[in-house]
Amino acid sequence: MKYEFDKVTDRSGTNSYKWDIGADELPMWVADMDFRTAPEITEAIVRRAEHGVFGYSTVPDEWYDAYVNWWKNRHGVEYKRDDLIFCTGVIPIISSCVRKLTTPAENVLIMTPVYNIFYNCIRNNGRNVRELPLDYDGREYRVDFDRLEKELSDPQTTMMLLCNPHNPIGKIWDRKTLAGIGELAYDNGVTVISDEIHCDVTDPGREYVPFASVSEKCRDNCVVCISPTKAFNLAGLQTAAAVVPDKKLRHKVWRALNTDEVAEPNAFAVQAAVAAFERGGEWLDELRQYLYENKLLAREIIERELPQIKLVPSDATYLLWLDCTSLGMTSRELWEHIRRSAGLYLSDGSVYGSPEGFLRMNIACPRSTVRDGLERLKKAVAALRP
Repeated sequence: MKYEFDKVTDRSGTNSYKWDIGADELPMWVADMDFRTAPEITEAIVRRAEHGVFGYSTVPDEWYDAYVNWWKNRHGVEYKRDDLIFCTGVIPIISSCVRKLTTPAENVLIMTPVYNIFYNCIRNNGRNVRELPLDYDGREYRVDFDRLEKELSDPQTTMMLLCNPHNPIGKIWDRKTLAGIGELAYDNGVTVISDEIHCDVTDPGREYVPFASVSEKCRDNCVVCISPTKAFNLAGLQTAAAVVPDKKLRHKVWRALNTDEVAEPNAFAVQAAVAAFERGGEWLDELRQYLYENKLLAREIIERELPQIKLVPSDATYLLWLDCTSLGMTSRELWEHIRRSAGLYLSDGSVYGSPEGFLRMNIACPRSTVRDGLERLKKAVAALRP
């Protein structure tokens, strides 16, 4: 490989949210990576820093071009320049849309288990969470369209938050499923907010389907949230985009983001995004291969040495969804036991609206760290035996 992913980078002393932990603890929970970003991005940031003046920034044409070209060349969908609105992050887009496009006490639908911050975006703004549990057969998750239609036909439900690819289960929704969601939402007057932040982190040879590309009903009734932050480990730079193909809906979203003062870039947000999309492709492809090999290693060790745990198959993200239901503990009990007995800090599956007995594990780290984490998991599970 041209790029180095095996190197362990010490993140202590950097005000890292992920690594603000106890001594001898290993954090494999929150979804940021322990890899340095692409050197091409670092170079762009350093050049900007060397200028020395960090006043108010605008969004230049090159930012729009970088997004448009990346999604056209990488994902086969042609967004127009005018479809794009800069924002400081995907969650600010979602929260602003909840405030602007719904009214208090209306329902916002989510398909669970799903990214836990969706709950915050809804409840913090005085709206009701409506959960549609995905069907799980012990191996994979599916959408029950009869139940989905019932939920979307409720006149009190006016918005749906879609995760595509889906966090925490790592599923890439296929075109038929997305078309079905889009048609039901459109026909029932429910706006779809599609969080596609994990779209660039797919297994080699696997491609996600952009929601807006599926049909006219999908395109005309959606706000798509995209960003280089997950794929290139740039979350701390606060850079993202809302894509809204429909003109009237776009005006509402534009007003929402500007009213909430989240539509202006910091001094590094534009340069980092442009460098990622214009010069980061080779780095990303090597990263995807490395993450895939981490996933294969985890599967091999879990199947051979941790038969009590099932790794749910996935095609996207660097997050493992672990079915630990055979251990007979709640997610919280298991999470606490693993952290206390082995110093392994995972994510409690119950926060995603999951049935009990699930955990999420982040393997976006050097392979030595993955091995360490799995050894700690083995130690914790062994400690449960009589």
